[in-house]
Amino acid sequence: MLLGIVAAGLLHGAAGFAKGPAQAIVRLRIVGGLAGVNQYTRHEQPFWLRELPRLSGGRASADIVPFDRAGIRAQEMLRLVQLGAVPFGTAQLSSSAVQDPELAAPDLAGLNPDPASLRRSVDAFRPYLATMLRERYGIELLALYTYPAQVIFCTKPMRSLADLTGRRVRISGSSQSDWVTALGAIPVQTGFAEIVANVRSGNIDCAITGTMSGNTIGLDKVTSHIFTMPVNWGVAAFVANREAWNALPSDLRALLRHELPRLEDAIWAESAKETGEGIACNIGAPSCADGRKGTMTEVRESPADALKRNEILVRNVLPGWIRRCGPQCAQVWSQTVGPAAGVALP
Repeated sequence: MLLGIVAAGLLHGAAGFAKGPAQAIVRLRIVGGLAGVNQYTRHEQPFWLRELPRLSGGRASADIVPFDRAGIRAQEMLRLVQLGAVPFGTAQLSSSAVQDPELAAPDLAGLNPDPASLRRSVDAFRPYLATMLRERYGIELLALYTYPAQVIFCTKPMRSLADLTGRRVRISGSSQSDWVTALGAIPVQTGFAEIVANVRSGNIDCAITGTMSGNTIGLDKVTSHIFTMPVNWGVAAFVANREAWNALPSDLRALLRHELPRLEDAIWAESAKETGEGIACNIGAPSCADGRKGTMTEVRESPADALKRNEILVRNVLPGWIRRCGPQCAQVWSQTVGPAAGVALP
């Protein structure tokens, strides 16, 4: 019911924008990313609540709520935007890949060892993604965000990837599951908000999550070692229902098309910065500024770990993704991410 009111409110405001001064303010309803993480608190929320009114000269404003506090399951976001129940929403590609497996392509586990690699993969996939979302869902792609590196927190000592064998590891998507299984570990699907409780109960021995987000939820207090090789990152698409988008005045659409890439760039820069700062805070380094200083032991990847990561990507993660996705995804890979990453199908 609430989402229906949100959609109706957006269209009413948009219609009123062009009628005259008495109805000149457009009020947008935005569903953003995860609550409590810096992508949302430092960038999404301030952009919509403060920057949009300033940039539009007071002619547009917005309300925003994080999706995990709006009663929305991440894997349902694209469908809700398609229906217009969510006029503007932030969809996590890894969660949306449950219904549309090709969406996992630019951020498969083991694919992108650093921010530059991730950017190449995402940029190569963006034209296909925009076309796919428009044709399959009738929605507009407006921006692509990324979370910081997803790394491994463990309750027991480890020196390399080989030490994960037999451990129960929290994962958040299918490619992470393939990657963990290939190491001889046991993947356990766990929601972000339930990670710490599952570690405390002994249900999981390790967890794959963001460097700083893990610190924010207190994961450094219940684990001892952090293996800082990025497994993957967490890409999110900011999208709009086509009818809601087209109902906006053309000058507001132009403003958003101009400003959202700036927001995207700021979030990417934050992601890279936060990846390093999250590690610093978890291990208690002096450079920790915004997080809580922990006492974890940092474990860095060795050349053997890097080789193992690539081997698992080619032998396990890519074939697993193709099995879930079908032959069309082999073509998508060969035309988009594969050449950009220099990774051919096995």
